[in-house]
Amino acid sequence: MGVGVRAVATRRDARIELVALVRARRPQLEDAIFARIRDVDSGLAGDEDPEYVLGLRTAVAAAVDHALSSIELGEDGTRSVPPEAIAQARRAARVGVSVDTVLRRYVLGSTVLGDFLMQEADSECFAGQGVVLRDMLSAQAAVLDHLMTAITDEYMRELDLSDRSPERRRAERVKQLLAGGHGDTADLGYDLDGWHLGMIASGTAAAATATHIAAQLGCRLLSVQRGEGTVWCWLGVQRPPTPREIELALRFCSSAEAQLAVGEPGLGLVGWRLTHRQAQAALRVALQSPRPFTRYADVALLASVLNDDILATSLLDMYLSPLGDRGNGGAVLRQTLRAYFAAERNASSAASALGVTRHTVENRLRAIEEKLGQTMRTRQAELEVALRLEELVDGGTTARVEPVPVSGAPYR
Repeated sequence: MGVGVRAVATRRDARIELVALVRARRPQLEDAIFARIRDVDSGLAGDEDPEYVLGLRTAVAAAVDHALSSIELGEDGTRSVPPEAIAQARRAARVGVSVDTVLRRYVLGSTVLGDFLMQEADSECFAGQGVVLRDMLSAQAAVLDHLMTAITDEYMRELDLSDRSPERRRAERVKQLLAGGHGDTADLGYDLDGWHLGMIASGTAAAATATHIAAQLGCRLLSVQRGEGTVWCWLGVQRPPTPREIELALRFCSSAEAQLAVGEPGLGLVGWRLTHRQAQAALRVALQSPRPFTRYADVALLASVLNDDILATSLLDMYLSPLGDRGNGGAVLRQTLRAYFAAERNASSAASALGVTRHTVENRLRAIEEKLGQTMRTRQAELEVALRLEELVDGGTTARVEPVPVSGAPYR
């Protein structure tokens, strides 16, 4: 838990040393904060909005950094508020997460951070440094108080804007309908009885891109602004557009300034709600692997996995961990699997893509089966999703590796 047993010379040195120890445990600290939030909240309020969920993790990381820096500086600690926390307070107001819930999460996060600081302070090199602990706890309390005041002000300011803005009132009406509400929809200027295609556009050109796509497909458009650079959209069409028509329209209108997450066509009010939920699920993938557009049909399984921490962790542990680490042979086996799946499970095509022989690919696939203890044919879907999940965890990048021999009988 600690570093060496040397004594720290000054109170400032002690604070810096203590913060360094906690910074070394950042991933563990952030995971612990989210676990505490889930335990207390019995779920994650706002988890139906992928941007809010992603923003929560970003805000937690920024708040932890802010608190640790303030503890390091002591009385000279910064009084600014992380912009990520401000942005998340605005999102919370827009998606309907109560201010009490928002503030409770900051208190929970501060409590977990305090636990980690106390754990590290309980080491030999901090013996007799009670005054340092008092400094630390005082700085942490001041940071929490300042953050909560700023977050509350920003949250209430956003609510006030929502009350006064016709666009925000329209967005609230849409949210009520999505949540199962009914009533007069004439004010939306959009027919909910026909076919719909749900999209979520993000980026500086989000609104313009949605308008261009509607014009390209010759259909009605319902759109509501959901914050800075995010638009919820529905395209009202006479008949369901074919996948090819959707793809051509998206490719024609996509730009570097906009990304699109797209659901599947749905009929009537039920279909209107479903296609939006599909677009939200696709957005979970798109936010972690940016590209011009992401269709739900292409990422349905992966999106479901991203929404379930236990399933995501289990897939990686069960299907990729047995292959070994990604430094040597494990990287080769993963590369071979990706090529095999990309080639629609054709060993010869995979071998051509990898620049090796078919026999080499077959041997590697047989080695994978031996490591997994089961045949590939029974677990192809799980393996493919696990590989795509790992790519997202790695930021969408995979290393180029040189072929190495893997022994084993030919794969059949």
